[in-house]
Amino acid sequence: MRRISLSLACLFLTVSAIAQMPMPKPAPELAKLDYFAGNWISDGDMKPGPMGPGGKITATDEVHWMEGKFFLVLNSKFGGAMGTGSGISIMGYDQEHKVYTFNEFNSMGEAERSVGTLDGDTWTFTSDENFGGQMMKGRFTMKIVSPTAYTYKFDISQDGNQWTTVMDGKATKK
Repeated sequence: MRRISLSLACLFLTVSAIAQMPMPKPAPELAKLDYFAGNWISDGDMKPGPMGPGGKITATDEVHWMEGKFFLVLNSKFGGAMGTGSGISIMGYDQEHKVYTFNEFNSMGEAERSVGTLDGDTWTFTSDENFGGQMMKGRFTMKIVSPTAYTYKFDISQDGNQWTTVMDGKATKK
């Protein structure tokens, strides 16, 4: 009985302490992600190489803020030379490391994590990529060209110095 009373007292104190804490507020850097909220259509070109045979690629993205406005959620459908698929991605901001975050999970079984920065009108996200057992560096760059369009390209590198473009295109907000 004593144990139950002690547990209830601890629970009450914990709940009271949490109730007195101010609600967290989104970092000001998250407001920069507002640009991406909405519905997007992208058309691109995949170069033949480690990602597949190459060819035209298309995607549609429905992008909205998660409640609380700490994370942006992207629901994607894509198609191209490698077939069709879907994905879900979460964008946010890591205040401790001062970088934007991008985590993607797709119907091809891939789970990708990248970190990014914004310099003027250019977003750059970097990642470690595994192409058939070979580790590579990835760099995804988006250049804002208008309030409703950006161009993009994805480069890979074995050493982080010499980069090869494997995909490029343009996205337009509907």
